[in-house]
Amino acid sequence: MPSATVGCPTPADPRRCVVPRGVYAPQADTRRLRRALHREPITDRTHVLDLGTGSGALAVEAARLGGRVTAVDISWRAVAAAWLNGVLNGQSLRVRHGDLASAVPGRRFHLVLANPPYVPAPGAAPPRGPARAWDAGPDGRLLIDRVCDSAPAVLHPTGALLLVHSHLCGVDATLARLTEAGLRAEVVDRTRLPFGPVLRSRLGWLRERGLVNGETTEELVVIRGRRS
Repeated sequence: MPSATVGCPTPADPRRCVVPRGVYAPQADTRRLRRALHREPITDRTHVLDLGTGSGALAVEAARLGGRVTAVDISWRAVAAAWLNGVLNGQSLRVRHGDLASAVPGRRFHLVLANPPYVPAPGAAPPRGPARAWDAGPDGRLLIDRVCDSAPAVLHPTGALLLVHSHLCGVDATLARLTEAGLRAEVVDRTRLPFGPVLRSRLGWLRERGLVNGETTEELVVIRGRRS
């Protein structure tokens, strides 16, 4: 299994993060979600769920902060990577293979983290190969809507959801969806970045769809939802 070792998005060194080919590596969105994670009151009684954990970088960080962490991914490579990165960083994770919250039936968590695929992509066919880690249908909401709908069922009555995505897939749509699901939602972090290679490669299509005009930057937002 080809892999690379990169720096996990954590404040101290050394940190190791093994990322197999086809698994999403920690990037700017990971760092924004990590920043929001550090604002949460995590103790050794805090049960944390990382949906779509990828490399497990955020799950490892939540465990380092003291949380009891369960990491979920539908990719077996991601499951293996998250488990290995927990071991390499001296953190205990429960890693589960499965489709979002269906992997933890009947359980409730004080904090749910989600950095789902959110890049708008042409075509209706499900993404294949490495693109599965970022492509999310023509409007970019293939996974976001499912997270919004399923997260309340796994939240403790005092729990919170932290979700990161691009403005290209609709910030207001996410806020409205979470409100419909019974959560009070707000944007707690924003940052604007130049388009990466994937967005640059489909700039013409994005303009045809009306998702961008002349800009070549995207805004990443972290949305926090909690029970009303």
